[in-house]
Amino acid sequence: MVCFRLPASIAVAATLMVLGGHGEAARRKPVRRHSAAQPRNKHVLLERHVTAVRAGQPNVQALAALVVDENGRPVYARNPDKERPIASISKLAATLAVVDKGIELEGLTTILKADVEVAKGGARSRLLEGMTLSNRDLLHAALMGSDNRAIPALGRAAKMNPAQLTAAMNAKARQLGLKNTRFHEPTGLSTGNVSTPRETIAMLRQVIANPILGPITRRDVYDAHPVGKPPIRYVNTDHFAQRGSVQVVGGKTGYNDDARYCLVLACKIDGRPYYMSFLGNEGKLTRFGDVARVADWVISHPFKPGSPDKLDQAASSAVATGPAAGPSLPVGVAAPVEAASTPVPTAPAVPFAPSEPGPAAPVEAAPCEPPAAPTASERPAPSASATP
Repeated sequence: MVCFRLPASIAVAATLMVLGGHGEAARRKPVRRHSAAQPRNKHVLLERHVTAVRAGQPNVQALAALVVDENGRPVYARNPDKERPIASISKLAATLAVVDKGIELEGLTTILKADVEVAKGGARSRLLEGMTLSNRDLLHAALMGSDNRAIPALGRAAKMNPAQLTAAMNAKARQLGLKNTRFHEPTGLSTGNVSTPRETIAMLRQVIANPILGPITRRDVYDAHPVGKPPIRYVNTDHFAQRGSVQVVGGKTGYNDDARYCLVLACKIDGRPYYMSFLGNEGKLTRFGDVARVADWVISHPFKPGSPDKLDQAASSAVATGPAAGPSLPVGVAAPVEAASTPVPTAPAVPFAPSEPGPAAPVEAAPCEPPAAPTASERPAPSASATP
């Protein structure tokens, strides 16, 4: 074989031409643009490192938030009465309206094409058209798995079409005295479904107090059994809030492009009940990071029965100032805090009931957030202290 050795200058020139050609091709490569039909924003999967405390208060990242103790006293507040889209937190009102109307839990309902159309544009559903399930299974799918198709199916089981179910949800909000809560459709896909941190807590308390819905919110894992199909396992979407210092009693998550990531939660911290609502988080796991930051702050500022005003002073400081603005915070996080003068609407007194048993739900450590502790086989049974 004969080898030819090119002069160095020619070899270098040839190499530059090849590289230059590829560079031109890369520069000429057309840029793919998102079509107008695609969502404006996608789920934010990467989380940011944030400090746990800022200006002496938990460094909550939600644009609107409220944390209250068992007596309704604010522990932390930030725009607690500001209306914001609440996405699938709407399902709290939908399920309340359904059980108020009356529904046979063991009755069977089939997923229809109309249900698929109502849920169109939302997250992928495991409730396939033609699948038949018990209404009990559908309630678990709605509250634990946040399945959009379960909502119109439940409405039909209660003899309501989507418009009638939406009207019943608005009537329920008026009955509860929720002046800043409105619904345009039943699933939470509409950005016209709005509420406030204070009023989402009121809705959650009603759900927890309900003898049918309360036990569902307390479950970690549930297996639905479609007729003639394999079981569908639902892991409660609020399970990432569970950690060593936080015992989750019940909650509901939500997301759409305008609402961003939302969470309303009932839990126990250091043995004491608390309600939390975080609306408008930019990270999927940041809402659970807000829970952890508040819990750590509460534990580091223990309540002393002999000094009942300490919590009030801390809450007053949080309401008056909110978290301090800083360059590391995203745009909008340093919004002014509104005064929390309106009392939290309350549900009938009901103890934080023990959780129902179920297999352990796998919990992953949230990136850039305090790591979550693995859940036990069931949510820990809190002490029987009554909610207001």
